[in-house]
Amino acid sequence: MKVRVAVFGASGYAGEELLRILLRHKNAEVAAITSRKSAGEPVSTVFPRFTGAPLVFCEPDVEAIASKCDAAILALPHGLATEYAIPLLNAGIKVFDISADFRLRSPEKYKEYYKADHPAPELLRKAVYGLPERYREQLRTADLVACAGCYPTSSILPTAPLLAAGLVSPKGIVVASCSGVTGAGRKVDLPYIFPECNESLKAYGVVGHRHLPEIEQEMAVAAGVPEMAINFIPHLAPMNRGINSTIVMDAMPGTTLEKIGEVYAQAYGSEQFVRILPPGRTSDTKYVFMTNTCEIGYNLDPHTNKVIVTSCIDNLTKGAAGQAVQCMNIRFGLDEAEGLL
Repeated sequence: MKVRVAVFGASGYAGEELLRILLRHKNAEVAAITSRKSAGEPVSTVFPRFTGAPLVFCEPDVEAIASKCDAAILALPHGLATEYAIPLLNAGIKVFDISADFRLRSPEKYKEYYKADHPAPELLRKAVYGLPERYREQLRTADLVACAGCYPTSSILPTAPLLAAGLVSPKGIVVASCSGVTGAGRKVDLPYIFPECNESLKAYGVVGHRHLPEIEQEMAVAAGVPEMAINFIPHLAPMNRGINSTIVMDAMPGTTLEKIGEVYAQAYGSEQFVRILPPGRTSDTKYVFMTNTCEIGYNLDPHTNKVIVTSCIDNLTKGAAGQAVQCMNIRFGLDEAEGLL
């Protein structure tokens, strides 16, 4: 079985990563790649690494593309994905969106953080959150998948099992994350050019970052509480790709390193794309580079009674393109790891 895949917005960093994965995928055929700016150009003109691939960028004409694909992956800016998702869904295409358009279940939260009414609030209820380790069964029948964001993936995977098991408090959680510059997208913008980023590490968006409600939403689901409030402190790191999150949580009475290890083993022992380190070790972006793996380290500080967890992913793979392909594999009944190992 070959799944015919269209990639909308294929000329960005996430689009490039999608092509890297899909072109080696045994059960996928890239049916179309769109880019308004590069329409008509061979893929090798924009990405020389794909020289020899018989692909040409085209205009994002939904009607023309829908007739020749089974799945569409939307690597589009936030706010634009909905415009394409609606007609694609109406045409019977399975949609995997790696923007934030469908991740929040609450239209009110969407308006609060994105400063606009959601154009299709009914789809927020229909969308399945695209984090396979948490929603695998729902993904098997999903028509619209809201792939989890990069910062949220690195925050939710290490915390959800501990919250669900009652080993940490849902109150007072602090997430400090560092992201590579590709997380800002493929654009020319002063804060992201080499002389500005190199030899520099700085926090930004320390209050009200757009990924905050997504993280809180999924942490609350795991903890079994209506809402949560955390501190999320993102940083821009002088590297191309990767995310390193350090998460500090209050330990609940009776929490031990052994119990933390047992909970992680139960949650992720059979997961191909989550690697739990031995207690006391910390995760490193170097070991998840260009992989779909989330690496998690954990410790317990008796001095402050804090559980300290570190988590690393590649923001373009497990945080975007790899996540989408993993979700697509599940939806079409394929080997979940196809194209990703």
